[in-house]
Amino acid sequence: MWFKNLQLHRLPAPWSVTPEQMQKWLAPYAFAPGQSVEMQAQGWAPPRDGDSLVYAMNGQMLLTFRAEKKLLPASVVTQITRERAAELEEQQGFKPGRKQMRDLKEQVTDELRPRAFSIRRDTRVWIDCTNGWLVIDAASQAVADDVRGLLVKSIDQLPLMTVRVAQSPVAAMTGWLLDGDAPAGFTLDQDTELRSPAEGNATVRYVGHALDAEDMRRHIEAGKQCMRLAMTWNDRVSFVLTPSLTIKRIAPLDVLKEASDPTAQNDDERFDSDVALMTAELDRMLRDLIDALGGEQGEQGFALPQAVAA
Repeated sequence: MWFKNLQLHRLPAPWSVTPEQMQKWLAPYAFAPGQSVEMQAQGWAPPRDGDSLVYAMNGQMLLTFRAEKKLLPASVVTQITRERAAELEEQQGFKPGRKQMRDLKEQVTDELRPRAFSIRRDTRVWIDCTNGWLVIDAASQAVADDVRGLLVKSIDQLPLMTVRVAQSPVAAMTGWLLDGDAPAGFTLDQDTELRSPAEGNATVRYVGHALDAEDMRRHIEAGKQCMRLAMTWNDRVSFVLTPSLTIKRIAPLDVLKEASDPTAQNDDERFDSDVALMTAELDRMLRDLIDALGGEQGEQGFALPQAVAA
């Protein structure tokens, strides 16, 4: 159940919110399937089926944002509208005008909407009340915006802050490639993208390819900057760092897969074990990454909280 993407936000640490209070905040916005005439719906769903809207353990919380969208293929609407237009032309003796066609299309859409099929998408949120993280498992900025919007709507005066680091990820990644070396605790993997900020946006991508130091130097001296870099933290977690500090393609490596609790007897116990392992490892990884980027520059003097032993 590891998160695949990390959109990072800060909360005060510690954030004194109980699971019961969080449940109370989320309940009015619990997910309900859209009515037949509604094309989309969103709300909070249980992280585990049949459970409450808040999964909580040792200062960690998991939430699930659920979005439902009904799909009504435009080609189907167009086809039936044309058939209706042909029938209307036969009845009135001339082709329907623009307004008639527009009205026909709206009528067809209204008739077909209850028969549209639905697609649901779940997006998970991790809240670390002890260490002050709020993390959204979304690669898309638009999806993250939807989740943040419902969080702000659900939680009155949510103390959410942007993670700001002393050195921009672009400058740091470019420097690491230029030096041919990663910061302490990290290694550079074999995926990267270098792009020129000049007109034309000349781009070079390496996928599963050794990052030759001379090649990197040549591209950087020609004005390109690193816009994406695959890395591994302590031989435990691999990921891709981006300019916005969004972390993508998170993957636990074998040493963590082997660390799963072998005594877990059922799905609930395995879920508990996975959450405990994931949150502890990602907290440490994020701290090391922020240190590698020169440390955190908090809003209104908000400082990086001291690490809490897992």
